Amino acid sequence: MNGNIHKFSNSQIFKLKEMNNIVVYCEIEEGKVADVSLELITKGRKLAQDLKCKLEALAIGYKLDSIGSQVFPYGVDTLYVVDDKRLEHYQTLPHTSICVKLFEEQKPQICLMGATTTGRDLGPRVSSALKSGLTADCTNLEIGPHTETKTGKEYKDLLYQIRPAFGGNIIATIVNPDCRPQMATVREGVMKKEIFNANHKGEVVKLDADKYVSASDFAISIVERHMEKSKVNIKNSSIIVAGGYGVGSKENFALLYELAAVIGAEVGASRAAVDAGYAEHERQIGQTGVTVRPKLYIACGISGQIQHIAGMQESSMIISVNNDPNAPINKIADYVITGNIEDVLPKMIKYYKQNSK
Repeated sequence: MNGNIHKFSNSQIFKLKEMNNIVVYCEIEEGKVADVSLELITKGRKLAQDLKCKLEALAIGYKLDSIGSQVFPYGVDTLYVVDDKRLEHYQTLPHTSICVKLFEEQKPQICLMGATTTGRDLGPRVSSALKSGLTADCTNLEIGPHTETKTGKEYKDLLYQIRPAFGGNIIATIVNPDCRPQMATVREGVMKKEIFNANHKGEVVKLDADKYVSASDFAISIVERHMEKSKVNIKNSSIIVAGGYGVGSKENFALLYELAAVIGAEVGASRAAVDAGYAEHERQIGQTGVTVRPKLYIACGISGQIQHIAGMQESSMIISVNNDPNAPINKIADYVITGNIEDVLPKMIKYYKQNSK
């Protein structure tokens, strides 16, 4: 493995010999399991096969009868369900109590959560309560050995929690030799969502909320709840035209929208372009934005820093439009067009229009 390996020295909460299975916390909205959770279940199935253990999932909410049929095809062996009207919407205290107490009972060796608003709130609270440590925003997860440099002690089958570090200058591999569960969060789109076996059947274990949640955890109630869905659907777009700081101005960025309209694409942006005010944050692609896998990715004025590449490198075809022939993104591009955005894009728009007639 490339990168540096770091050890968390928190006190051991579970004995290693007592470690059991892998558990994925499922985010649920209106009875549907979030894509990021299904992606983590897909990855969890692979890790469970490597470790020769079971894959488990935890669903907390209300009216959860359909959750099993949603997660079992992805390889879940055991689904823990906490179904209670009071848990219809996510709340920090009840969900934390359930996770902590269930993990103390079942002693999972690995716990995975989405690096979402929910996961970023819940994950640190659970890991802090269990003194287990947590690695956020992982880009890959693998199983492997580790040898402690100072003592020479050898560990087998640890979770490699892999993520960019130091501003993306290195890829760090983080391990947690002694504390359990090994916890990590992963952003939506980083892992692939794949059916394990359409006929796979797991066991549903229903848990009584009152045994895991105290009355004080429900001291805060939701009076009114409003969620506005994003109007931008970059993640599911098959064609993306993305712009970086090299586009030069918000006026030039308008050319990307024009090109996108002609070829039926969605417009994305690098973090530098968003910071410069060329595009909204919801269009940001990369380590701190959305991860995408379109059939065609047209990168305009994007230098290709590792933070951006981490969010689009699995695109089927990449076209780079850049006035710098040595731009890092050109190394992963299938086709490179060297030139200024304001010169190249109008010609692309013109010829795409001609070919579409």
